[in-house]
Amino acid sequence: MEGYAAVMNYAIPFFLILIAIEYGVSRYRHREVNRLFDTVSSLSSGITNVVKDVLGLVVIIVSYDWLYRHLALIHPKSEWMLYVLAFVGLDFAGYWIHRWSHEINLFWNRHIIHHSSEEFNLACALRQSVSEIFALFTFMFIPMALLGVPPEVVGVVAPLQLFAQFWYHTQLIGHMGFLEHIIVTPSHHRVHHSINPRYMDKNYSQVFIIWDKLFGTFQEELADEPPVYGVTRAVRTWNPWLINFQHMWLMVKDAWRTGSVIDKLRIWFMPTGWRPTDVAEKYPVMYTSDVYHRPRYHTEASGLFKVYISFQLIVTLALMMFMFNNISSITPTYLILYGVFIFVSVFANTSLMDGSLLGPVAEGVRLCLGLWLIVSGDGTWFGIDSLLPGGTIVVTSYLLVSAAMATWFYLADRPVEKDILPDLG
Repeated sequence: MEGYAAVMNYAIPFFLILIAIEYGVSRYRHREVNRLFDTVSSLSSGITNVVKDVLGLVVIIVSYDWLYRHLALIHPKSEWMLYVLAFVGLDFAGYWIHRWSHEINLFWNRHIIHHSSEEFNLACALRQSVSEIFALFTFMFIPMALLGVPPEVVGVVAPLQLFAQFWYHTQLIGHMGFLEHIIVTPSHHRVHHSINPRYMDKNYSQVFIIWDKLFGTFQEELADEPPVYGVTRAVRTWNPWLINFQHMWLMVKDAWRTGSVIDKLRIWFMPTGWRPTDVAEKYPVMYTSDVYHRPRYHTEASGLFKVYISFQLIVTLALMMFMFNNISSITPTYLILYGVFIFVSVFANTSLMDGSLLGPVAEGVRLCLGLWLIVSGDGTWFGIDSLLPGGTIVVTSYLLVSAAMATWFYLADRPVEKDILPDLG
């Protein structure tokens, strides 16, 4: 927990700097690759995912440590060989986990958030799932365990293999010559994120593109077919919490409504998007058929609201980083409550971006929780006064003003839904 939080202290600023650079380059090239609310939604999703991981809110069925202790057949002495085996092993497992997350109904719920943006940029890379509660695919690490790759090596390599998937979420880098045959490039991943029929369910590889070419899922980006991003059943919200569970909620309703007992059981493991016939006929769902004429979800807002929501994102990031840097001094119970506070913050801000009543309501919940945390914690915000004199007063004032402004914006200046035409580059 503390080790992962320490890694995030360095990784998060690095990611934000690269996102800012991408934005600057896009402005210089006169290309729009970022929309404010979409970017805030992506970063907010990243916040929920990172907080979940730091708090350890994942149920591990079988740990890699157990697999290594019981299955290792050899124990290589070469340190560099161990790291190579770990990287390749994680990348091979990542291909199949990624593929199954696209192809199986139940598992799509844990991945839909990453594809939900109708933009494609570095911020989109941080749209990661908070609904991935169970670690179900540890068995894919069995080859590494058999080859004697120690858990501590996997622990070092896993973040590197994950972070190596960040840079290619961009429209600003074209084809990369011979590298297109070796590694996953932005061109490859643009195909993966698009909803064009020719591009759907292609390019699952994470670092080495060889897996797609070996297993028949490779598709190059075509000059005459620009990618259109998103998911075929548009999510139509900025709230990552709602996006995370939209697909699951549809499956739950379908399983409840169908008259077929077999369909109630098999819906979870059928190909993604499959629905019982009787339910699909009675409760149709709109999927995109013409990708080039589907409007993108957008909410029009005043300049003042945009400043407000940008400030809220900055404060939420700051409060999260404060939590990570003080994780060792916060009791486990209060650490969970701090995490809940961050979760509610994200829910409130992104709901208000939708113009939803859920925004000010969640702000009220956040205000009550925040004040209770201060009162029950010896009258301070997790000891912030030792770092910033008067810090608790600042946090308290922020919570009160934020709740008041959220209510005012909802009543007098809330965003209004106004879709925009697709950007075909």
